[in-house]
Amino acid sequence: MILGIVNDHAGYYLKLKLLEYLKQKNIQFINFGSDTPDAVDYPDFAHILAKAVENKQVDLGISICGTGNGINIAANKHMGIRSAVCWRKEISHLARLHNNANICALPARFITPEEAYVIVDEFISTSFEGGRHIQRINKIPLQS
Repeated sequence: MILGIVNDHAGYYLKLKLLEYLKQKNIQFINFGSDTPDAVDYPDFAHILAKAVENKQVDLGISICGTGNGINIAANKHMGIRSAVCWRKEISHLARLHNNANICALPARFITPEEAYVIVDEFISTSFEGGRHIQRINKIPLQS
């Protein structure tokens, strides 16, 4: 498994901690995020990650901004993306199990690095349940 990771300035320090954690666990990742705490625009990075997930350059994505919301909204503008803001292990689990989420958006200003590790571990270790959820997933793409 290869993870794609992006962040804006608010997610910079959490990303650094998360990258250290992933290295210790020998989890492969590609860092597409900002490498500075200087202000940047989160949509720029959300779109990079969404394209990487859509093109199967990475298997799953992790995005990080202050609340998780902005970067999540931007990523979800892509047809093949199901990004979910995850602030607890249980949310992360259900995002994968029921929603087949392929990007986990972390709220850097509201969780600790240790909480992020648990959330990401749960996200990458949970598989989509399928079944009754498939018809719901099929109704998500943009409507005219």
